[in-house]
Amino acid sequence: MSNDAVLKLVDRFKQNRVQFIDFCRSLSEEELGRDVPDSTYTVKDFVSHLGTLDPALTRQFEALAAGRVEEIGRGDDGEPFDIDRYNDALVAERRDWTLDKILEEATQNREEFLAALAKLQDEQIEETMHFTGDNKRPPADIRFKLFLQGLTRHDAIHVADMVKALPERAEDPAIGEWISDTVVRWYQTTMAGPPAVRH
Repeated sequence: MSNDAVLKLVDRFKQNRVQFIDFCRSLSEEELGRDVPDSTYTVKDFVSHLGTLDPALTRQFEALAAGRVEEIGRGDDGEPFDIDRYNDALVAERRDWTLDKILEEATQNREEFLAALAKLQDEQIEETMHFTGDNKRPPADIRFKLFLQGLTRHDAIHVADMVKALPERAEDPAIGEWISDTVVRWYQTTMAGPPAVRH
């Protein structure tokens, strides 16, 4: 068995997270506190969100490594996972946290996330999973590999959201290139409106 495809995904997650943390650390307190247009989140709230989703995904990876295809976050009671309520509750709990504390937690969560992902074999990520949907997308059965390929862009997708409150940051060529990824732009146009990229 091989996990070459899985390890490529691990590398992509790592690269995007390094870029994301560098971006976050470059922001001032004033920038972190800005409200993001068309969202209930501030810029810092998006940082919290990207640090808190990993544990639910880690549990999903561990189940798949053990031979079980499980929906993300489904509890013992069998109730479907409400990802929006989950995200909003965790973000609200962290509103008074410093950026350093948020990123410290995010780093620990990401290490565990990547360790669990790296245990998977390529054939396992070809399995079909059930995506429970969110406030923008309906439930659907999708190939786990496709889900993961999209998830590698999760940091960039939300940096594109954050930049809507930080239009001056869109002038940074590195940021502009990062959030101009085809999938990121598709998500922003289809799900969240156009990113604030200036050309």
